[in-house]
Amino acid sequence: MPNASILVADDEKSIRLTVAQALSSQGYEVATAIDGSTALEQLKETPTDLLLLDIQMPGMTGIEVLQKAITQQPSLKVVMVSAHGSVDNAVEAMKLGAVDYLQKPFTPSELRELVNRVLERETNDSGDCDAEVANARKLAGEGKYEEAIAAAKQCIGNHPQDAAGFNLLGELLEAGGDRSEALKNYRVALDLDPTYKAASNNLDRAATNPTSKPSF
Repeated sequence: MPNASILVADDEKSIRLTVAQALSSQGYEVATAIDGSTALEQLKETPTDLLLLDIQMPGMTGIEVLQKAITQQPSLKVVMVSAHGSVDNAVEAMKLGAVDYLQKPFTPSELRELVNRVLERETNDSGDCDAEVANARKLAGEGKYEEAIAAAKQCIGNHPQDAAGFNLLGELLEAGGDRSEALKNYRVALDLDPTYKAASNNLDRAATNPTSKPSF
């Protein structure tokens, strides 16, 4: 999405500068805000495609800013940024309308990949999440794990409140050896849907038998 307008709201100057530099070099129009109140004022004045919003800021929290920002601009896409790796905050934000989240520290390439993915996709919760999950599982079964992970992340972006995408991403990460991130995704899935047995079973298995791995 060339020339997309992006607003970066973070109280850390180094983060604002790093993000602005990484995205400006890709042709995006990037503005920055030091806190939530400033971000909301800028959103009133300038139509914005994407808001990169720190969860923890002085004064108004990122969750509060998210709610007000989406009210001001219903079509705005919001990605939450957290230095604390808080699953609870990320889940709450996605329930309230955020389309994705990014954990600090992150590399410029990770940032650009996420931003490109968010801006290129159409968020569509009415689509068929089951079909997307099935396609990702098919790719994993064929040994195409990188493609499967990309498909799982796409599913999460399209259906941020559906537990299936997070559970699948957890399985793929666990199969690839990243057990810590896998457990986080299983917990996100259960926070979204406490009755989701697949995620519950995966979490119990991974926690009690670290050498086990899911199969596809």
